[in-house]
Amino acid sequence: MVKNVGGMERVLRFVLGVVLCSLVFILDGNWRWVGLIGLWPLLTSAVSWCLFNKLIGRNSCKIPISK
Repeated sequence: MVKNVGGMERVLRFVLGVVLCSLVFILDGNWRWVGLIGLWPLLTSAVSWCLFNKLIGRNSCKIPISK
C-alpha cells in the first residue's frame, strides 16, 4: 500500500480527529456520538493512507513509500 497522506495534511487530520473525538466527552445526549466521526481522520493520519485520496487520485506525500 503506497502512502498518500503526508506532511501537513497528516498533522491537520490528527488535530481534527482529536477535536472531533473530544465531542464525545463534551456534548450531551445523542449528539455526542457525532464525535466518533473523528476516528477516521485519526486512523488515516496514523497509517498515512486514505481511501478517499486513492479514489480521486490525490497524493500529498512528497516521497511515495510502499508499505
